[in-house]
Amino acid sequence: MTKNHNHYLDLAFHLAEKNLGRTKLNPTVGTIIVKNGAVISSGVTSLQGRPHSEFNALNNLKNCRGATLYTTLEPCTHHGKAPPCTNIIIKKKIKNVFYSFEDPDKRTFKKAKKILSQKGIKAKLIRTKKFSKFYKSYFTNKKLFIPYLTAKIAISKDYFTINKKEKWITNKVSRNKVHLLRSMHDCVLSTSKTINRDDSLLNCRINGLNNNKPDLFIIDLKLNLKKKLSLKKYLQFRKTFLITNKNNINKTTAYKKLGYKFIFINKLKDKNDFTLLFKKIYKKGYSRMLIETGLTFLNTLIKNKIVHELYIFKSSKKLGKNGKNNTSSDYLKSIRPKLLTINLNGDNLLKKEF
Repeated sequence: MTKNHNHYLDLAFHLAEKNLGRTKLNPTVGTIIVKNGAVISSGVTSLQGRPHSEFNALNNLKNCRGATLYTTLEPCTHHGKAPPCTNIIIKKKIKNVFYSFEDPDKRTFKKAKKILSQKGIKAKLIRTKKFSKFYKSYFTNKKLFIPYLTAKIAISKDYFTINKKEKWITNKVSRNKVHLLRSMHDCVLSTSKTINRDDSLLNCRINGLNNNKPDLFIIDLKLNLKKKLSLKKYLQFRKTFLITNKNNINKTTAYKKLGYKFIFINKLKDKNDFTLLFKKIYKKGYSRMLIETGLTFLNTLIKNKIVHELYIFKSSKKLGKNGKNNTSSDYLKSIRPKLLTINLNGDNLLKKEF
């Protein structure tokens, strides 16, 4: 029977994956409804975080008395902008509820089981090994009140991070994987130096995921961002924030007319400064951030123990004299990234969780 439970919970997690990075500060949750051995309904947390998955799975069901509900996260028990999910579970006469994680939100933590049990509904926590780290980003949000910070960098086979001859270091398959990564984050962080150099768009351009447009944050302490960049034409479709020193407040008019928004800070030198910045970003409703910057800035973040995980896309080709900004193999060995089993047409993908 446990095998069947894991099967349905795995299905629920695959549903939840669909909206990863698209539900704002609410976690993405998947729900499966099973009756007489058959799946009769399913739901996933809606875009922007509401309605919740349990409501989406149950709301339009006519006859689910005695059914079993499988959900990836403990059903919420508190009144927020919507009623608790435990209410509709009780109303629809669900018999059993199985979930894989307890919700760290103190308004719900370990409360669902008690509430449902009082109504004769069996509720049980079942861990699934396959998705044991699925809510790592959500747990980080709730503990630190900052976005979960994922960094990405591309290197050549001989460890250069800039190709002086061409724009790209890795192949097209690797670059498509980066677009997929962007689609799973609600915002991207870069620097004016990186964007001025590369004329980067930093959006998602995979067919079928084109509408997943993560908002953009650009660190530009001296307000040096070029005004004629390719990303300018996307300003009306996604929010783009310039993070700059408060002394530049009188120099923002031209950028505001183009559509840029601003976050003003005093300084950005140590871990405390970065933490304050990321807390400001979290308060704006962002829970998952992908960091795409140059090597120097990335090293600063890693040195200050700010990044939660790092993806390293390593090309199968050497750059030699066409390479710039070498990151030595000793540096990569020191952080001990893990080689992932994934086909990138010759390139390699390494990952480090901090």
